[in-house]
Amino acid sequence: MSLLAVIQTGGKQYLVREGQELRIEKLETEPGADVTFDVLLIADEDGGKTQVGTPSVGGARVSAKVQEQGRAEKVSVIKYKSKVRYRRNVGHRQPFTKIKIEKITA
Repeated sequence: MSLLAVIQTGGKQYLVREGQELRIEKLETEPGADVTFDVLLIADEDGGKTQVGTPSVGGARVSAKVQEQGRAEKVSVIKYKSKVRYRRNVGHRQPFTKIKIEKITA
């Protein structure tokens, strides 16, 4: 029986499975640390039982291990206005935390 869960972190919601690796908004933790998330929704992957929380499912947790802290590829933000000699080029690298989902407990 494989479980799916919806977690919320960094203002975004993620659909996760056990063993999945994903990049989330930066968490202030060290690589190798364990983190737990509250579960908004939990379901069987085969379409069985589904529980929806109000706002979270009681007693359900998702535990994950932090793998790395990093920054994404550079995004170039260019501003230009014609006829007024206005040009701006600014780069941005969004920080992220890469985690691996260890266990989903219902």
